[in-house]
Amino acid sequence: MTDLFEQHETMRTDGSQIQAKSILLVSREYDTIAGAGGVKDVCRQLAEELANNGYPVQVILPRYGFFDAKRAGFTPLPIACCPSGKVNGYAFPSVFSVDMNYAEEERREQVGIWHNELNGVHIYLIEAERFGEKLGVYTYTRQEELLNGNHRQGDGHFDYFAMNILLQKTALDVLILTQKVPWIIHCQDGHAATLPALMRENSGYRHYFRSCGAVVTIHNAGIGYHQDVADLDFAHAITGLPKWCVMNHLLGMSFDPFIVSSSYAVLNTVSENYGRELQETREDARTGWLGHALKERNVQIQGVTNGINPKAFSPDNPEVLGLANGFDVLHGNLDGKADCKKYILQQTGMVRQWEKVEQFGTLWNAPEQPLFTFIGRLTGQKGVDLLLDCLDTFFTEHDNCRFLILGSGNAQIEKQFQQWAEESVLLGRFCFLKGFDTQLANQVYAAGDFFLIPSQYEPCGLTDYMAQLLGNLPIVHHVGGLVKVVDGETGIAFHKHSSDALGEAMERALSMYADTPRMRNMQRAAVEKIQQQHTWQRVMQQYLALYHQASAMACLER
Repeated sequence: MTDLFEQHETMRTDGSQIQAKSILLVSREYDTIAGAGGVKDVCRQLAEELANNGYPVQVILPRYGFFDAKRAGFTPLPIACCPSGKVNGYAFPSVFSVDMNYAEEERREQVGIWHNELNGVHIYLIEAERFGEKLGVYTYTRQEELLNGNHRQGDGHFDYFAMNILLQKTALDVLILTQKVPWIIHCQDGHAATLPALMRENSGYRHYFRSCGAVVTIHNAGIGYHQDVADLDFAHAITGLPKWCVMNHLLGMSFDPFIVSSSYAVLNTVSENYGRELQETREDARTGWLGHALKERNVQIQGVTNGINPKAFSPDNPEVLGLANGFDVLHGNLDGKADCKKYILQQTGMVRQWEKVEQFGTLWNAPEQPLFTFIGRLTGQKGVDLLLDCLDTFFTEHDNCRFLILGSGNAQIEKQFQQWAEESVLLGRFCFLKGFDTQLANQVYAAGDFFLIPSQYEPCGLTDYMAQLLGNLPIVHHVGGLVKVVDGETGIAFHKHSSDALGEAMERALSMYADTPRMRNMQRAAVEKIQQQHTWQRVMQQYLALYHQASAMACLER
């Protein structure tokens, strides 16, 4: 039987001994396996940093239908005293059932577990019918819509809450079956935020996990991201939580995972400023007043700004990132970045077939002109509507710049970008790459001169880091975690969320582009700040402090 959560002595870098305690991350995303946003990057990079520092780290998440676990090197996990069986057509040496009751029906679901070790982190994937039939992490795909007209592309999964509960119960059941108790369970976002309550209030779990601490990280507190459920009878039945527990943890009229986690876990969010906005400003209206509801319960949302591993996005590794050439932002050697820009302009110079994206519009090969870029979800939260309003005027007034958009999302926004790309007046000046591809994203980061992040709100933001490391200066709405971009020093910031303010910031960028020494100084300062303040090595220490708080909290009698 694989020893999932072994605790062992390990060495600090100075040679002294420490007791390394195991940590389990529960998530719906993990980079290279399944992702839809920044959660995938945070989960993987934090896990690997902890593992690199001697902590036994495990991650558990679903095995979605789009991921071939066997081809990726995962193997079925044997668990003592569990019978063999098949799930979704895959043979497992051990399968087990998870209680998943509905209000009018007592029921169970069969699961098997896949395992692999990646960069020192043990990854466990849950094989279940509910997960295997999904072709997107959170929403239905075009293919699923064609198979079932009720599953509209872009709509969230109808059984989202059941998916989340199956993930969380399976994580706890695996621990019991393998007779292991981690030091900390770190729950990523609302999809895993009910787990601390399950662990403390369900009779099958609460004694076994009495010494295990829990941390819940709020990656996005916006309305629609809580994973709340209005059917309270269903919430009571499928979670197995006492009815009083369900009723005592409502936000509005819905059972809210973030609210319930606040009674059993340490809560944090992904930047200090976002945490402040949630509990001290009217920005909290965007969350349905979650931050203020927690404040009324005397719960503080602690802020830990996400980090990044600079080596993972270092342009001196062009082969790893798929770049046309390497370059060195810190020392001002940007000849390779010019090659990257020329390459992406050549690739988008005519409409072509891409493996993972669909192209609309083209870019003329004018590498001497500034290239504005955007990578992300096409939603109102990301400020894409602001960008559309701004560009209409900006294109009229400026014909000496190019725009490259990579992403997908709201169907209406996608349609607007497609229409823009077909405008004859924008021929060669505007290109929309619909979809997403990691290597292509790296190429866009490396090619761009300025990176647009006009988000309406932004808990932290990771794309600004990625852009800065590749010499692409961010233009940001100065809100949430984007305040880490220092206006005029490591990027350009605007304060009013309006198309006029964004346009003025882009005007400043054009002036800056003409001042090469200033551009080089700002590009260098951005990378230096990341290396000094925002590496995962520094951020990990803040999470370890939260883990110690959670461990102490676990020992309190309930």
